[in-house]
Amino acid sequence: MTQVQRFTINTAGRDFAVGDIHGHFTRLQAALDAIGFNPATDRLFSVGDMVDRGPESTEVDVWLAKPWFFAVQGNHEQMAVDGHRLSHKGQASYLHIINGGTWLYGLSSAEQTFYVDLFAELPIVIEVMTPMGPVGIVHADCPFDDWAQMLGALEREQGSTRCSVQTICQWSRTRITTENNTGVTGIRAVIVGHTVVLQPTVLGNVYHIDTGGWMGGYFTLIDLATLKCVPTVNPEVRGR
Repeated sequence: MTQVQRFTINTAGRDFAVGDIHGHFTRLQAALDAIGFNPATDRLFSVGDMVDRGPESTEVDVWLAKPWFFAVQGNHEQMAVDGHRLSHKGQASYLHIINGGTWLYGLSSAEQTFYVDLFAELPIVIEVMTPMGPVGIVHADCPFDDWAQMLGALEREQGSTRCSVQTICQWSRTRITTENNTGVTGIRAVIVGHTVVLQPTVLGNVYHIDTGGWMGGYFTLIDLATLKCVPTVNPEVRGR
């Protein structure tokens, strides 16, 4: 597993990030269509939590195979890995099931292994170069106020130290619940999901973009070059 995946600047098109998808890829495609996303030149980066809760979790492999779609590992992908692989997986799979993971355990053992192997190879962090500097993507939060310190912990540390950093990256809500505006140095911006917000929320240079596109809200797509958020209407709730 690569802890950090880096991408060079996109000189041909645009780069976007999107919040948690949770098995709603049809809605995601509608959001991409609404902004004129061009798969020949544009790229899309997911903050993780692509599966569970929605009806299309089994489509995740199709999306991960697209040459323009990339994702970090969210806590739901990690729960799937733990639920399938750990020796005490009865308890681990229960945690996953009560959080929307039922779809996985209804599959054959071979199919479960296929999806879990996909999730296990996802990076914890993605770093994308833009014309204005690098932008970082993690699922939930950056554990430090310095980007390089987090990268060092993930790429050079082992054992419990690395595991602790990974856990914060995937699970923490501390920054947003405490409204911490300190930000993260050494990176232009950090894009996260995990915690549903009514509208994109910026704390320092940390952008929270899970606007509940999977639960009746809408998907927010953020342009990584401009850091402008593009809200897209969920067609299933239009007119409510």
